[in-house]
Amino acid sequence: MDVKIDISNVTLETPRVYLRSFKEGDINDLFEYCSVPGVGEAAGWKHHENLDRTRIILDMFIKEKNVFAIVLKENNKVIGSVGFHNSWAVEDKNFEFLNTTEIGYALSKEYWGRGLMTEVVKRVIDYSFEYIDIDVLVVGHIWNNDRSRRVIEKCGFKMYKVGIFYSKELDQEFDDINYYLTKKFYQLEIMKKR
Repeated sequence: MDVKIDISNVTLETPRVYLRSFKEGDINDLFEYCSVPGVGEAAGWKHHENLDRTRIILDMFIKEKNVFAIVLKENNKVIGSVGFHNSWAVEDKNFEFLNTTEIGYALSKEYWGRGLMTEVVKRVIDYSFEYIDIDVLVVGHIWNNDRSRRVIEKCGFKMYKVGIFYSKELDQEFDDINYYLTKKFYQLEIMKKR
């Protein structure tokens, strides 16, 4: 079953970034990276063409309280997001009695290839299994999104299935790959390696 997660009073830290709730003042930073073609499309949403679209998304992030802003320490700029979403796993018999949530993320194209998202996702995994009643974390990526695949694999997720993802925004179907990470595997294997 999906676990509702409220991150509104949570701040996390990695060596290079802070993770905190989105604020009204983040709109220009959010628009800056969401308006770049390719950023959203890699995750199945259309890049933002105007601030009105960004305002809708920012308001949703603030209202739903389940998405962290990724804030670069060196300049206090929001360069991405990572959040907890309804999980594809709730429709799968293998996960139906387990507490689950899905991680989703986006990062400014300017910061791709620096290992930042791997750093962020590892921190979110730690937080999820140490402070939230989660049995299984799941994540997915569009078939040809190799950057996302590498993040997922570096963070210890295991491939579960290939499926179809339909993006209403893009009016397009994509092959997608779904992964999972159990709390038990995290405790027995991942924590030992850190």
